[in-house]
Amino acid sequence: MCAAGRRWGRRQRALLWAVLLAAWEAAWGQLRYSVPEEMPKGSFVGDVAKDLGLQLPEIRDRGIHISDKGSKQYFTLHVKTGHLVTAERIDREQLCESVQQCVLRCELIVEGQMQVYGIQVEIMDINDNAPSFREAETALRMSEMTAPGSRFPLPDAQDPDSGRNSLQSYELSGDEHFSLAVQAGPGGDQRPELVLAKALDREEAAFHELVLRAMDGGDPARTGTARIRVTVLDANDNAPVFSQAEYTVRVPEDVPVGSVLVTVTATDADEGLNGHVNYLFKKITEKASQIFQLDAEVGAITLLRSLDFEERDSYELEVQAHDGGGLFDTTHVVITVTDVNDHVPVLTVSSALSEISEDAPSGTVVALLHVKDRDSGANGEVRCSIDKDIPFRLEKSYEDYYRVVTARELDREQVSEYNVTVRAADGGSPSLQSSAVLALRVLDVNDNAPVFAEERYSARLAENNAAGALVLTVRATDADWGQNARVRYRLAEGRVRGAPLSSYVSVQAETGALYALRSLDYEQLRELQLCVRAEDGGAPALSSNVSVRLQIVDENDNAPQVLYPPAATAAAWSGVELAPRRSEAGALVAKVVAVDADAGQNAWLSYELAKATEPGLFHVGLHSGEVRTARSPLARDAARHSLVVLVRDHGRPALSATATLSVVLAESVAELLAELGSAAHEAAAPGEPAASLTRWLVLAVAAVSCLFVAFLLLLLALRLRRCHRQQLLPPDSGASRGVPVSHFVGIDGVRAFLQSYSHDVSLTADSRKSHLRFSAASCCDTLPARPPPDEPAPLLGDEDPPGALPVDPGSLPQAQPNTDWRFSQTQRPGTSGSQNGEEAGAWPNNQFDTEMLQAMILASANEAADGNSTLGGGNGTMGLSARYGPQFTLQHVPDYRQNVYIPGSNATLTNAAGKRDAKNAAPAGGNKKKSGKKEKK
Repeated sequence: MCAAGRRWGRRQRALLWAVLLAAWEAAWGQLRYSVPEEMPKGSFVGDVAKDLGLQLPEIRDRGIHISDKGSKQYFTLHVKTGHLVTAERIDREQLCESVQQCVLRCELIVEGQMQVYGIQVEIMDINDNAPSFREAETALRMSEMTAPGSRFPLPDAQDPDSGRNSLQSYELSGDEHFSLAVQAGPGGDQRPELVLAKALDREEAAFHELVLRAMDGGDPARTGTARIRVTVLDANDNAPVFSQAEYTVRVPEDVPVGSVLVTVTATDADEGLNGHVNYLFKKITEKASQIFQLDAEVGAITLLRSLDFEERDSYELEVQAHDGGGLFDTTHVVITVTDVNDHVPVLTVSSALSEISEDAPSGTVVALLHVKDRDSGANGEVRCSIDKDIPFRLEKSYEDYYRVVTARELDREQVSEYNVTVRAADGGSPSLQSSAVLALRVLDVNDNAPVFAEERYSARLAENNAAGALVLTVRATDADWGQNARVRYRLAEGRVRGAPLSSYVSVQAETGALYALRSLDYEQLRELQLCVRAEDGGAPALSSNVSVRLQIVDENDNAPQVLYPPAATAAAWSGVELAPRRSEAGALVAKVVAVDADAGQNAWLSYELAKATEPGLFHVGLHSGEVRTARSPLARDAARHSLVVLVRDHGRPALSATATLSVVLAESVAELLAELGSAAHEAAAPGEPAASLTRWLVLAVAAVSCLFVAFLLLLLALRLRRCHRQQLLPPDSGASRGVPVSHFVGIDGVRAFLQSYSHDVSLTADSRKSHLRFSAASCCDTLPARPPPDEPAPLLGDEDPPGALPVDPGSLPQAQPNTDWRFSQTQRPGTSGSQNGEEAGAWPNNQFDTEMLQAMILASANEAADGNSTLGGGNGTMGLSARYGPQFTLQHVPDYRQNVYIPGSNATLTNAAGKRDAKNAAPAGGNKKKSGKKEKK
């Protein structure tokens, strides 16, 4: 019971050790299988995919393959099943000749994961080899004097198998004189010996035939035989004797072929043939017999071919010395091969990447390397290294495998390709080295935005450019590669003067050329601020912006524009400037005002007198445009002068414009009227009579007179109706307030025409003695409003009501002129305000006032011709002396701006005040606010 418990405990411990061993192997990434030798190609070894937990698609996609450490590949991986199978027939005796446990090692490399798994396959021996003797027949020579019990060594049988399949026993058959004894050698091998059991008698039998049989322990057992022939000789007293029982020699593996490794020596005390010694290999393997050679006469062992420590490091030989009488002696020869650093480390790239992304994290496996050195000891210790100035490092992976991994992040813009050199050096002296070069290309990642060549761009473009003109070219570069470095340009959104920016300029997407889409005008747009965006072709795309300033350069494309004097019209007096004949030199006559829409030098204007009726009479200020008298006018100078002023800018080429001024030198009203009449005659159409203008004016006055008469008739009818009603009313209804007859009669059609402009004008037949006066009774020179019921208005022509005092217009005090109607110097167009002294008045310069003045003058002239003027006489200057100073000697010429009735005022605007009264007299009690309204009318 106790014995059974102990056996069960041993089994549990064995099972536990097996489980622990399997767990250790799995933890360290090792697989272990066993397979019998001599299996055909493709035989199953193990299920690698199942043991490593790999899926079948991964085996195809991740590039899994088997790498053998030896020069020949014995195993391969079946891709479809994931099984480890034999690549060829395996002979254990050939691979592991002197090794008890034959284990082949290989590695499973997963390229996608850069992982290595070790696989050990033990080759199990089968009884495929029978014991064999080196020589099928062995001859022995024995003296008949040999004592029974003597032992003679027999040749050993060789069986390459191992374990129970190796040589197990010997058998001897054939003669009763001999028996077989088996001795155990130092290494545990069996050494057969022939034992003489019975004395020999040469005369009885000169030869004895024996059969030595060797048997292994296989099932079924295999045997090998050798024939032994014993020759009985006469007596030989002394056997050969070796000088050493064992010869040991150490030779380097690079010893030259033909060298004598060792010489064995044996001596024999006999003489003659019995003392002659010959040497032969008593025990030697087949491979050793191809390497070593024994000189039978000398006993020297020489080298037939090169030794290789990596194949075998020691050889054991048995040398036998025979004399002529058949006696012998045996010695052992041990040849030890020492390693020499004669193998260069072999560096193999098991798996490697050819491309890597520049954003790969640190520690990414780039390559898997295997290094092997067939030397041993220090000569086989290999050290791998890599350059230090590159972003890679070496890591030990598994046994002799190394991984090349990234040491830091890569930057393709700095280095786009790497040639990583891995060096392997052994520990020999001198050291042997080998290297492997890994070509690695860094793939680009879009990590760089486009960079413009300049921080900001500016350009100048002349205005009036052609549509599609090239403005400038922006350029940006991208440090990336390929599609990531392809830069495209576009405009940022914006608006200019309410229109999209893209309607003004455009940018070529590929080249960055900036074009103007329309003709630009400096006067409308002087500068364009825009933003150009450069965008690469990465995903996601990176971009950068740059500001572009486009300055429009002015060109001289605008001629000067004359603001004053205005362009000529149909009226003959348009643009006429009046100048007294007694003007002094330097007196301001007019001022030409012009502007230029250009800028800078193109807008600098200069004035010059291009043409004049009297060249020396007037001159023009070069920069001011003021027209002044160059000298005092003379009596012989013409009354009318035409001046052409040339206005020129300073552009290249210069542009110019002209202004035409008509200057009238007037000494009297007659001259003024004559000049104006002449102007009207010249302004008439060709072929039309000169009196056509007068005829049309007369017709106009007649039409207005007819309307006035119709109005009077209507008023008379209203008066009659009112009188009829008054007769029906009580007599105390009150007296009617009469309307002055002068409101309706005593004035011709000219007055009716002028009343449409709310003016009262009185002209005498002799215009030279015309006098303008406002009486107190005419303070309301308009139709009266409807009288109240208690004050019936008298009819036209009725006598003044009783108690009404006659009023003499001459007896009324004459009021001062209303100064509110006078224009200041700044209000007069065309003057510069630089005249010396204060200007006495203002002259009409608009078309409305000019037409009024014309109507007044023409009406005065017509009445003078008819001789029936109803206007009272008097003294005055028509206001011209107040306007132009004492040069005018005409009297009683009314100024049309003073011939205005101001409602609510009893002031009579006459020319009596003059310039002196205008400065000194106090304003009348008239209503200025009403006069202002009248002026607006």
